[in-house]
Amino acid sequence: MQPTFVLVHGAFANSFSFAPLQAELGLLGHRSVAVDLPGHGFAASYSHAYQAPQDAEGLATAPGSLKGVTLADNAAHVIGVLERAKEHGPVILVAHSRGGITATAVANARPDLIDRIVYVAAWCPVRLDVNDYYAEPEMATVDAASVGLAMAGNPAELGLLRVNFRTADQAALAALKAAFLADGTEEEFLTFLNTFQPDENLDVGGAADRAQAATWGRVPKTFVRLADDASMPLVMQDRLIREGDELTPDNPYDVRTLGGSHLKWLVDPAPAARVLGELSALTAGAF
Repeated sequence: MQPTFVLVHGAFANSFSFAPLQAELGLLGHRSVAVDLPGHGFAASYSHAYQAPQDAEGLATAPGSLKGVTLADNAAHVIGVLERAKEHGPVILVAHSRGGITATAVANARPDLIDRIVYVAAWCPVRLDVNDYYAEPEMATVDAASVGLAMAGNPAELGLLRVNFRTADQAALAALKAAFLADGTEEEFLTFLNTFQPDENLDVGGAADRAQAATWGRVPKTFVRLADDASMPLVMQDRLIREGDELTPDNPYDVRTLGGSHLKWLVDPAPAARVLGELSALTAGAF
């Protein structure tokens, strides 16, 4: 039976960023569903202060729909999607970046709904919470200011993270491009930036949300390394793979590698679509 790909986006993103990849998958004959996590996509908050000309003071204080949204909310939403997709056959859950935290929580709770989980340079915490990984040596080359330069408002007061992706600050824009799409054109970068939404929730989970051997560890899993990723360096991707393999040595990661930055695989999705096609055939062959 043909699997359905369920695609989970990263921070500040939404289902729209998967449109080029879905087109490639469709042309290869694959079925896919792109998820909007709670408070994302058409449920996102865009205040008038975010429009041009911008009102910096208003942007820093405007309420957002993501306030109070938790990792548990994200997981419950994805589980609902998986339950519906599973009615039609095998399911491959694909997560990018911060979306890996949600995918891991889902696999901990409902491994029966997932026939393969695919992390594309995505967080799968095993030994530490995600925020703690940022203090580790593998993240030493990451420019922590790349997002901070465009931050708006106080997260503690807003109850969410807010970034002004429509900033005209050239230093902030250069830092964002270097972090996420250094190998893209300026036009590609600005186009992608305008698909981002300004708000993201604060909850990245705790120890109970790390990969659990008894549940998550039962699911066949693939890690797609992004070789030129500056926001999640290859050494950190390899550490996550190593820790996952040590947790479940009888069910190690199937590891693939794509060239390019954190976002390049979504801008130029044909290579990723081919890899996912191979995984679809592998999963279908198990049925």
